Amino acid sequence: MITYRTDLDDLAEADLTGFFVGWPAPPSPAQHLAVLRGSYRVVIARSRDDVVGFVNMISDGVLTAFIPWLEVRPEFQGQGIGTELMRRVVAEAARLYSVDLTCDDALRPYYERLGMTALTGMGLRNRTVL
Repeated sequence: MITYRTDLDDLAEADLTGFFVGWPAPPSPAQHLAVLRGSYRVVIARSRDDVVGFVNMISDGVLTAFIPWLEVRPEFQGQGIGTELMRRVVAEAARLYSVDLTCDDALRPYYERLGMTALTGMGLRNRTVL
Protein backbone atom coordinates (compact mmCIF):
# COMPACT_ATOMS: atom_id res chain seq x y z
CA MET A 1 0.00 0.00 0.00
CA ILE A 2 1.32 3.44 -0.97
CA THR A 3 0.74 6.37 1.37
CA TYR A 4 1.30 10.04 0.61
CA ARG A 5 2.54 12.67 3.06
CA THR A 6 3.55 16.30 3.04
CA ASP A 7 5.20 16.16 6.47
CA LEU A 8 8.99 15.97 6.27
CA ASP A 9 9.76 15.98 10.01
CA ASP A 10 10.96 12.37 10.11
CA LEU A 11 12.63 12.37 6.68
CA ALA A 12 16.38 11.61 6.77
CA GLU A 13 19.15 11.40 4.19
CA ALA A 14 19.10 7.60 4.49
CA ASP A 15 15.48 7.61 3.24
CA LEU A 16 16.50 9.15 -0.07
CA THR A 17 18.26 6.32 -1.88
CA GLY A 18 17.48 4.80 -5.25
CA PHE A 19 16.52 8.06 -6.99
CA PHE A 20 18.05 9.96 -9.93
CA VAL A 21 18.84 6.79 -11.86
CA GLY A 22 20.74 7.64 -15.04
CA TRP A 23 21.63 11.16 -13.97
CA PRO A 24 25.25 11.95 -14.90
CA ALA A 25 25.84 13.68 -11.54
CA PRO A 26 22.96 13.08 -9.12
CA PRO A 27 22.55 15.22 -6.02
CA SER A 28 23.91 13.79 -2.80
CA PRO A 29 21.40 12.63 -0.17
CA ALA A 30 22.28 15.76 1.86
CA GLN A 31 21.55 18.03 -1.12
CA HIS A 32 18.39 16.09 -1.88
CA LEU A 33 17.09 16.50 1.66
CA ALA A 34 18.00 20.20 1.73
CA VAL A 35 16.12 20.78 -1.54
CA LEU A 36 13.01 19.05 -0.23
CA ARG A 37 13.11 20.95 3.06
CA GLY A 38 13.58 24.25 1.21
CA SER A 39 10.69 23.68 -1.18
CA TYR A 40 7.33 25.42 -1.10
CA ARG A 41 5.45 22.11 -1.32
CA VAL A 42 6.57 18.49 -1.20
CA VAL A 43 4.63 15.27 -1.46
CA ILE A 44 6.36 12.02 -0.49
CA ALA A 45 5.15 8.54 -1.48
CA ARG A 46 5.93 5.70 0.91
CA SER A 47 5.60 1.96 0.74
CA ARG A 48 5.62 0.98 4.39
CA ASP A 49 8.58 2.97 5.73
CA ASP A 50 10.45 3.29 2.42
CA VAL A 51 10.31 6.51 0.41
CA VAL A 52 9.49 5.37 -3.13
CA GLY A 53 8.68 8.69 -4.79
CA PHE A 54 8.49 12.43 -4.32
CA VAL A 55 7.63 15.66 -6.07
CA ASN A 56 8.64 19.15 -5.03
CA MET A 57 7.43 22.61 -5.95
CA ILE A 58 9.09 25.98 -5.53
CA SER A 59 6.91 29.07 -5.60
CA ASP A 60 6.47 32.72 -4.78
CA GLY A 61 3.30 31.62 -2.97
CA VAL A 62 1.23 34.20 -4.82
CA LEU A 63 1.01 33.55 -8.57
CA THR A 64 3.66 31.18 -9.89
CA ALA A 65 5.28 27.85 -9.14
CA PHE A 66 7.82 25.53 -10.70
CA ILE A 67 8.11 21.75 -10.29
CA PRO A 68 11.79 20.85 -10.56
CA TRP A 69 11.68 17.18 -9.55
CA LEU A 70 9.27 14.28 -9.86
CA GLU A 71 10.96 10.98 -9.11
CA VAL A 72 9.71 7.44 -8.50
CA ARG A 73 12.17 4.65 -7.79
CA PRO A 74 12.42 2.36 -10.84
CA GLU A 75 10.97 -0.70 -9.10
CA PHE A 76 7.80 1.30 -8.28
CA GLN A 77 7.28 2.95 -11.66
CA GLY A 78 4.21 2.12 -13.74
CA GLN A 79 1.91 1.94 -10.70
CA GLY A 80 0.44 5.46 -10.91
CA ILE A 81 2.59 6.84 -8.09
CA GLY A 82 4.05 9.68 -10.16
CA THR A 83 0.60 10.62 -11.42
CA GLU A 84 -0.76 10.73 -7.87
CA LEU A 85 2.19 12.77 -6.65
CA MET A 86 1.59 15.29 -9.44
CA ARG A 87 -2.15 15.35 -8.81
CA ARG A 88 -1.58 16.14 -5.15
CA VAL A 89 1.06 18.83 -5.60
CA VAL A 90 -0.86 20.59 -8.40
CA ALA A 91 -4.09 20.47 -6.37
CA GLU A 92 -2.31 22.35 -3.61
CA ALA A 93 -1.41 25.04 -6.17
CA ALA A 94 -4.88 25.44 -7.67
CA ARG A 95 -5.03 29.10 -6.66
CA LEU A 96 -1.83 29.97 -8.55
CA TYR A 97 -1.78 31.48 -12.04
CA SER A 98 0.92 29.19 -13.41
CA VAL A 99 2.69 25.97 -12.57
CA ASP A 100 5.60 25.21 -14.89
CA LEU A 101 8.13 22.44 -15.28
CA THR A 102 10.73 21.38 -17.78
CA CYS A 103 11.11 17.85 -19.08
CA ASP A 104 12.71 15.82 -21.82
CA ASP A 105 10.69 15.59 -25.04
CA ALA A 106 9.93 11.91 -24.39
CA LEU A 107 8.04 12.88 -21.21
CA ARG A 108 5.74 15.48 -22.83
CA PRO A 109 2.88 12.99 -23.45
CA TYR A 110 2.95 12.00 -19.77
CA TYR A 111 2.58 15.58 -18.59
CA GLU A 112 0.00 16.38 -21.27
CA ARG A 113 -2.15 13.56 -19.84
CA LEU A 114 -1.97 15.46 -16.55
CA GLY A 115 -3.39 18.59 -18.20
CA MET A 116 -0.15 20.43 -18.84
CA THR A 117 0.63 22.25 -22.08
CA ALA A 118 4.00 22.40 -23.83
CA LEU A 119 5.69 25.80 -23.52
CA THR A 120 8.82 27.32 -25.00
CA GLY A 121 11.48 28.15 -22.48
CA MET A 122 15.12 28.71 -21.80
CA GLY A 123 17.46 27.84 -18.96
CA LEU A 124 20.99 27.61 -17.66
CA ARG A 125 22.55 24.47 -16.21
CA ASN A 126 25.75 24.47 -14.16
CA ARG A 127 26.45 20.76 -14.01
CA THR A 128 29.65 21.33 -12.03
CA VAL A 129 27.55 22.21 -8.98
CA LEU A 130 26.44 18.62 -8.57
